[in-house]
Amino acid sequence: MKSAQEPSQAIQRVKVGMTGLAFVMLLIGLASAIFSSASREPAAATAADGRKTALIANLASPAGNGADPVKEPLAELGVAPSAATEALNVTAPLPPPAPMANGTRPQP
Repeated sequence: MKSAQEPSQAIQRVKVGMTGLAFVMLLIGLASAIFSSASREPAAATAADGRKTALIANLASPAGNGADPVKEPLAELGVAPSAATEALNVTAPLPPPAPMANGTRPQP
């Protein structure tokens, strides 16, 4: 006892399946285009011994001007306060308490 709904349900399932398959193929094509364009970038120059000297130099000196290496990398990234900032955050001593109405000062 087949009803009239079964052929239309089968057609709908085929349409959904074909749409999903087309979407997956589109994603694979997009990923392939991205990876092929990334692989076409020029390679970094290497020294005679195979080391990437420019890359090593950039890692050793992030400023690029031969300055001292960073002493506080977390402070530079903003994750932790630096020692200079902590020195500036020292609290000032409290002023002496104001005299009371009877002219005496409260005991600390």
